[in-house]
Amino acid sequence: MRRRTLIGLGLAAAGRCVHALDLGRIGPSYGIAEPHLLDDIERRLREKQRSGELQRLMDAARARSVEAMRHPAPVEGVSATRTARTFYVDPSFTLDRNVVDAQGRLLFAAGTRKNPLDVVSLSRRLLFFDGRDERQVRRARDLIAAGGTPIKPVLTGGSYLDLMKSWRSPVYYDQQGTLTRRLGIRQVPALVSQEGSRLRIDELVLP
Repeated sequence: MRRRTLIGLGLAAAGRCVHALDLGRIGPSYGIAEPHLLDDIERRLREKQRSGELQRLMDAARARSVEAMRHPAPVEGVSATRTARTFYVDPSFTLDRNVVDAQGRLLFAAGTRKNPLDVVSLSRRLLFFDGRDERQVRRARDLIAAGGTPIKPVLTGGSYLDLMKSWRSPVYYDQQGTLTRRLGIRQVPALVSQEGSRLRIDELVLP
């Protein structure tokens, strides 16, 4: 202990004896020659604006956005039905954590299993189809016109805006294949309906 104390005092004393030395100028010094980044960006934007390039870039970006809205990326892994298939999906889920209210009181414990269809029924059947395939469009139109439980049309490819304009009724799109992937749909057209506490999926054969 005494040894460490002596070492610490020695270092402290040495520190008080250290002085800064002026070593003089080693070489010539220069001002910063590089332009300021923001000033350079502003200068380039003004040049593009004067040449009309900025407007062309803006128009191209706007055109890409409109095209992406009119023709969203088609859902991958889904093809036209070759062999009709019917299967069922249980939409039940199991909580992986406790659900509490704002005061921290337990509402549902982890491990609780619930089926949404026990609480809310499927008010409309879902019809998935590819709007780029005229056969599927005709089949979808015939199914919707047949009546019965209302049908919500959901595209997996094509332009929902063009189809809405043609049909004069809402048409939806399965963005990024979220629903088809969750339901296990691999072929379209596919009709989703409720049977009790399960979802029935019919992948329909095309004429």
